[in-house]
Amino acid sequence: MSAEAHDAQLLGAYVLDTLDPDERRDVDAHLAECGICRADVVELEAVKDVLEDIPPEALTHGPPDADLVLQRTLRQVRTEVTAASRRRWLPAVAAAAVLLAGALGAGVALGRGTAPEQAAQVPPSAAPTVSPLPPGTRVNTTADASSGVRMTARVVPAAGWVRVNASVIGIPAGEDCQLIVVSSTGEREIAAGWLVSEQGEHDGTNLDGSASVPPDDVVAIEVRNTAGETFVSVPV
Repeated sequence: MSAEAHDAQLLGAYVLDTLDPDERRDVDAHLAECGICRADVVELEAVKDVLEDIPPEALTHGPPDADLVLQRTLRQVRTEVTAASRRRWLPAVAAAAVLLAGALGAGVALGRGTAPEQAAQVPPSAAPTVSPLPPGTRVNTTADASSGVRMTARVVPAAGWVRVNASVIGIPAGEDCQLIVVSSTGEREIAAGWLVSEQGEHDGTNLDGSASVPPDDVVAIEVRNTAGETFVSVPV
């Protein structure tokens, strides 16, 4: 996978962990150099998390039209994957996740239409399971005394780069902000950016990003505005 080739299907297989070791190493090498694909991986993993929240019993039995819902969803995704513009397929996958989750919420189980008419007995819902954080993940929270901004930052290691998640609250509305990964050498790389809304000022903002900084070199996550003012810095 060259630095010029952004292969959407390979990224999907990478997120689903269906590549062989050589293919995965090739994609890891590409992601270490390509911010576009790193951002796509972050989006795809969010979609995967939504799909993984679907309970297993919902995939075994369903009404006669359940297959139609699933088939339409998959057909839409396949159409977008083969389209000329690679950037169009990510919204399609996200829409598919929403459609699947919405179908479940409406009581439509995504199972085979040939399922027996007698509904299966579903045991009472157990307490939700919490997926363990990937090995090497670092999480920390800091509140800046001077700015009043509070941030919880999570750094997830990858092969030569990192995924970053941050929950930030207290930045005034209208500020044009950047989420920055700081390395041990003092170099800074922008992982994400956003314009703070009024709701974001009061309720906080949660965002994901990525940076081509080796995991062991990351020492802090900062939030700055485009004028260079630092609102909060979280050591990790």
